Amino acid sequence: MARGPVPAETAGELKQRIDAERKGAPFLVYRDDGGRQLIHALGDGGDRKSVGRSEAADVSLAFDREVSRVHAELERVGEEWTLADDGLSRNGSFVNGERVAGRRRLRDGDALQFGDTVMLYRAPSEAGADETLAATDRRRAEALTETQHKVLVALCRPFATGSEFATPATNRQIADEVFLSVDAVKANLRALFERFEIGDLPQNKKRARLAELALRRGAITPRELSG
Repeated sequence: MARGPVPAETAGELKQRIDAERKGAPFLVYRDDGGRQLIHALGDGGDRKSVGRSEAADVSLAFDREVSRVHAELERVGEEWTLADDGLSRNGSFVNGERVAGRRRLRDGDALQFGDTVMLYRAPSEAGADETLAATDRRRAEALTETQHKVLVALCRPFATGSEFATPATNRQIADEVFLSVDAVKANLRALFERFEIGDLPQNKKRARLAELALRRGAITPRELSG
């Protein structure tokens, strides 16, 4: 299963994730049956978290009929979190597409699945406050041209304020900042959409997704946004 299984779809969702990442503690990201993004901080409330359909579960998936009432358990061992499924669940628990038998150590970026619900496990401190980068992600970020990098920074500039209602910069705003024509900005954005492999997304979701990936993969840093 690919990394980043629960992409942010709006600027507001992106801000929620950035805020959670800045706290440095592990957390889960998933969606309820209405598509609403949920973030569950694992550091709150002890070293064990039950996962299940029961409303009494620490991570309650009451909306998912494929999840058992008592499905699995997340446990902190030292500084790391593990997923344990000792056969209590009917349909099993999966990490990156592999069924868990017993206990599995979790790593930043893992995709967890319980029933029909897929979660992203984040542990920002493992990567120094940025998502762990695969080698291909690093090469992709390093391969950006100087102009593409400037366009990315300008695109993400509104997020420097920390406003919940921030949205990626418009083509005109980017053009004014980097001294390009609007057509040149559009051409660079098209190239960036392809480089970050989001060319097939709906047009109204590409910009927020590009901003999320650029920040998460380290193509730009929060410090550059306030510069």
